[in-house]
Amino acid sequence: MSTARLSAGADSIPREWLEEFEAASRRPLEQRMRYAFVKTYKPVLDDAPFRAFDTTVAYRRLCEENLPDWLGYARI
Repeated sequence: MSTARLSAGADSIPREWLEEFEAASRRPLEQRMRYAFVKTYKPVLDDAPFRAFDTTVAYRRLCEENLPDWLGYARI
């Protein structure tokens, strides 16, 4: 896809971003899928191979008491 075919708001997108997007769109699907997901270690959640809760309240309590805010599991 050329930059001319992008939406009218493309003028506000930095040229480097458009070039990177176009380069990525030419890669094979398998390669794009391999690089599309980033594994991020999640403290507490990734520390046990399996975790089950009797209630949603118990799950929420674990999240509120143990997980860092940047993970986004806190109540709003």
